[in-house]
Amino acid sequence: MTGRNPFDEELSHRRTAAGENRLPPAIATLVAAVAYALLPEPLLFGPRLTIPLIELALLTAVVLMNPRRMVRQSRWSRIAAVLLAALVIAANLVALGMLIRTLLVPSTSGSSLLLGAMQVWLTNVIGFGLVYWELDRGGPVARRNVRREELPPADWRFSQDENDDAVVEVSIGASAKSGWVPTFIDYLYLSLTNSSAFSPTDTMPLTTRAKILMGLEATAALLISLLVIARAVGSLAGG
Repeated sequence: MTGRNPFDEELSHRRTAAGENRLPPAIATLVAAVAYALLPEPLLFGPRLTIPLIELALLTAVVLMNPRRMVRQSRWSRIAAVLLAALVIAANLVALGMLIRTLLVPSTSGSSLLLGAMQVWLTNVIGFGLVYWELDRGGPVARRNVRREELPPADWRFSQDENDDAVVEVSIGASAKSGWVPTFIDYLYLSLTNSSAFSPTDTMPLTTRAKILMGLEATAALLISLLVIARAVGSLAGG
């Protein structure tokens, strides 16, 4: 009689059967592409549709690999996915630089600046959420299909990773007991709170690259907030 493999049982206990849903990150990427395409003219670098079209091309490539569920990946699909997330962030940081430059142009309208700042902030949240989602523990496919002891070191520690000794109604959702693994929504929430509070909240960065990324995101969000406040104060003083 063949005994049960505890590692196979652990994998089956985790949410591995269907793979993570492709729709949420795909929608978020589309929102980021549209937000960039609609930026005010002073915040654009190059033709308006160049960056969005490249993002859509990369998104199409990764969606074709996993149209509905994240169940497989290749070396090239992994590169395309990480490149897509990096492109969203890079283009947005350039737009942030353009936003700073507009402060030197007195003729730029306040409403245009405010709208552009909101779009840059939104894309900042989405872009870093995508990067966190792609990097942590080897990415969305590995997190569900690789044995935990074979996964790369975690970049972030979620509350579910440490509450297995809490009261029953809390510990029932712990990673060790329920097989919980973070999804894109968890990383998007991490990005949102980091951009809002300018610091970690309930999810802690563990690696150097995680701290660098969160520091860069928080700094960009803080600059956007300061720019909007400075323009608002300047408008009130001028009025």
